[in-house]
Amino acid sequence: MNTIELQQTLPEVFAGRDGIVSDVWHQQVAFQKGKMYLIEAASGTGKSSLCSFIYGYRTDYQGIITFDGENVRKLTVKQWTDIRKRSLSMLFQELRLFGELTAWENVQLKNGLTGFCRKQQVKDWFEQLGIADKWDVKVGKMSYGQQQRVAFVRMLCQPADFFFLDEPVSHLDDGNGQIMARILKEEAARQGAGVIVTSIGKHLPLEYDRVLSL
Repeated sequence: MNTIELQQTLPEVFAGRDGIVSDVWHQQVAFQKGKMYLIEAASGTGKSSLCSFIYGYRTDYQGIITFDGENVRKLTVKQWTDIRKRSLSMLFQELRLFGELTAWENVQLKNGLTGFCRKQQVKDWFEQLGIADKWDVKVGKMSYGQQQRVAFVRMLCQPADFFFLDEPVSHLDDGNGQIMARILKEEAARQGAGVIVTSIGKHLPLEYDRVLSL
């Protein structure tokens, strides 16, 4: 996948609103593989909706979303499965980790399906992110910031044309945010992937090619 494009897209819940001013909604905007984008948003502007539309688990929007020119509404379940396994990797704001499983078990759920990363690579990322001692700790007993880092590592355990991160540093200090940014930049460069980051204030410190206001 080389291009994600939104054409006059708008959440249906916003359909009755007048005077929407946005760089994304009701616009034609394209995200290109290999580029980095920051989407700045205030609460209630549809940030999480955007993530769910692009990932394909919500369809309550007007307009068109395309992957390389193909309307995503026409994609089959198998095509979506392949896209989520090989092309689009997402770090959800709500993380979607299993609290009863350890940090490593949560990561391995994905890595076991993709076989993308060596166990030592995962350990190295845990070490860099300061959570090496949480390897065998159940996620439910970890702080939210620690959980964010586990979910981030899990996101990296697959091939991707685009990494989509929804508020990835909301509970991280600046130091860990910089480490996360460095790892992401390295991995995106290695795969030639695009990066799309959302933020309602504090954002991942990257050199963005374009900043958009939702």
